[in-house]
Amino acid sequence: MAKIGISSLGLAIPPHAFLTSALAMLRGANPEKYAHGIGCEKMSIALDKMEIVHMASRAAKRALESWPGSLSDIGMLVVGTESSVDESRPLSAFVADELGLSGAIRSYEVKHACYGGTVAFKQALEWLDSKASSANQAALVIAADTCYYEPKSPPEPTQGAGAVAFILTKNPTIASFDIKSYPYSRPVFDFWRPFGTDFPIVEAKSSVACYSEALFKTVEQFLKQSPDHTLDDFKALCCHVPFPKMALKGVKGLFLKLGYTPNALNAYVQEKVTPYFEWNKVVGNAYTASLWISVVNALKSSKPGDKMLCFSYGSGYGAELLVLDKVLSIPTKAIADFEHDLNTTTLLSATDYHAWQEKMGWV
Repeated sequence: MAKIGISSLGLAIPPHAFLTSALAMLRGANPEKYAHGIGCEKMSIALDKMEIVHMASRAAKRALESWPGSLSDIGMLVVGTESSVDESRPLSAFVADELGLSGAIRSYEVKHACYGGTVAFKQALEWLDSKASSANQAALVIAADTCYYEPKSPPEPTQGAGAVAFILTKNPTIASFDIKSYPYSRPVFDFWRPFGTDFPIVEAKSSVACYSEALFKTVEQFLKQSPDHTLDDFKALCCHVPFPKMALKGVKGLFLKLGYTPNALNAYVQEKVTPYFEWNKVVGNAYTASLWISVVNALKSSKPGDKMLCFSYGSGYGAELLVLDKVLSIPTKAIADFEHDLNTTTLLSATDYHAWQEKMGWV
């Protein structure tokens, strides 16, 4: 059976950012609370609501530029997001406009909070694995979001924005994925945004508890159904990162439940978890893209043959653990392009940031 996975990828963020240390000064808070207490150093800022289209399209264009196939080979375009700009027209249609993509293509949008990008990714894998796709067809999958919180609210320093685009194919060239995955869901209200509102309602304690529960339940399934594997077999445990401290708390809870000693737990976390928060710390919460930003970060230091576990969580809630079963090559151009973006963003001043919030009608 042919392997299925990633043959090209691209990432994008907005051209503007705001330091959490500057936000701390603006809000009269201790900068250490943001940088170390929650693990956020910088927030990518989308200055207008249409920037989601530009980010998603830019990530897709980068993926297409690095792929030897053609637009005519794309048989599926699916975007996972909770930042859509229209209640009816899917974000995939806006992206298709930008790419000049049309024809015999299944094009649609997926919504399930931060889990939506992973649902899109998994649906594309399943489509490629089915008889519905032909041998040379590819899927273009995009996870893209802008994350805004109410000014002066506790989650404000975790704001962010970003997009990751993948071209998935049979016989991939970057990484292959096991078609078997490990989902878990439970209907709760831990984070939601009613129609017509700019900001989500966040039940922080409930969300942290649900995240931790979902991580344990999905990993527990994997370990029970994969008796030949242990978590030590994997180069990385990549997680959805609403903010680094939340992901870290969930991982530590997982390993304590699995019976790891504190020393073994800390060693695992330092080797296989926290190194891949590097980009999340300076992008902020990109919702559907957050897990995949971490996964690409882990690819940066991988070698062919490495394996990873990828944990996705979306409030409401739905979660899934995917297995990247083999790294095949390192996407050096995609990584270099993204690191250039990170190093060349225009930093907003406190005055700029406040003026933007005024323009949006939030203050």
